[in-house]
Amino acid sequence: MYPTISHLIEDIFGIYIPLPIQTFGFWVAIAFLAASFVIKIELQRKENEGLVSIIKVKKLIGKKLNYLEIASSLFFGFFIGFKLFEAIFNYGDLVSDPQGFILSLRGNILGGIIIALVSFYTKHKENKKVALTVPKLITKEIHAYELVGNITIIAAISGIVGAKIFHNLENINDFLADPIGQLISFSGLTFYGGLICGAISVILYCKKYKINTLHLIDSTAPALMLAYGIGRIGCQMSGDGDWGITNLSPKPGWLSFFPDWVWSYDFPNNVINAGVYIEGCTGRFCSVLPQPVWPTALYEVIMCLILFVILWVIRKKIKISGLLFCFYLIMNGIERFFIEKIRVNTEYNILGGITQAEIISFLLILSGVVFSIFLLSKERKLKI
Repeated sequence: MYPTISHLIEDIFGIYIPLPIQTFGFWVAIAFLAASFVIKIELQRKENEGLVSIIKVKKLIGKKLNYLEIASSLFFGFFIGFKLFEAIFNYGDLVSDPQGFILSLRGNILGGIIIALVSFYTKHKENKKVALTVPKLITKEIHAYELVGNITIIAAISGIVGAKIFHNLENINDFLADPIGQLISFSGLTFYGGLICGAISVILYCKKYKINTLHLIDSTAPALMLAYGIGRIGCQMSGDGDWGITNLSPKPGWLSFFPDWVWSYDFPNNVINAGVYIEGCTGRFCSVLPQPVWPTALYEVIMCLILFVILWVIRKKIKISGLLFCFYLIMNGIERFFIEKIRVNTEYNILGGITQAEIISFLLILSGVVFSIFLLSKERKLKI
């Protein structure tokens, strides 16, 4: 396993370069970038086809900085400098525990003051170039795809918060045992929590610019499937606990040309230190599972990338707005529902023992089917 990117580089090149980048976080970042790229392509295509309109917004230009803008410039500048200078002078501490370091109260006050002043000076200088004696209200045209950067940031922040909330609700005993540790840990994220909270936040943001919701969610359907698959690469490579139940069955002969870890794996040096101590191991990550388990994250990577290709191929052939997203809901729900059968998860004592993910998967499938029927019946009525 590769808990950090440094471990991956060391394994490939034989050189250890201390970097404060966790493998799981790295792949989550790649997932968001890939999703934003796909969404941008889709929104550009829909605009070219006349499905998404250019947005006209009123903007006041030439106004001077107000007190709130000055305060925010100083605050964020101070925070960046406060942490940046502390990280430079205590780089080893940052590498050993990045999230703990970032979320701690540690920092360099002088560095914070320096960067705060630089930030204010830069913002003031830029504002001085465009300031007018009398501010002017203009109409500005914005393309929907130009908002993808903001959409990605909103989805990332609200998605991670939602994923963390759902994970802690699903594993309430772990949260109660170590609330601070569970909150600051970058592992332990429930995808459906991120999907629900991220979707609500993005839709509300896009309503502000009057972007058609159905075309928007269709644009995100392939991107969400791709992002989910890429994110699972981080789960598999870091060993973040997203694995299956014990698998002691011998590997079938028809899988003989695949390595053993494709069938079952004990996740040595996993990032959450689950399992038993590895004799002779040194460092922070020295645990291995006592028995091999199903590598469910790997299976989800394969399935989600296949489903992404399917959605990408059919996206231009589906003419009913919103229907592509319905297919995404159904596909994603089915994929996750069945992977839960061999995946470690908290079971609820209802209906013979089901998991949170199985409940939400079923609701996603049901929502996709019901919404599909609604859209198809609506389209049929329009043709009559």
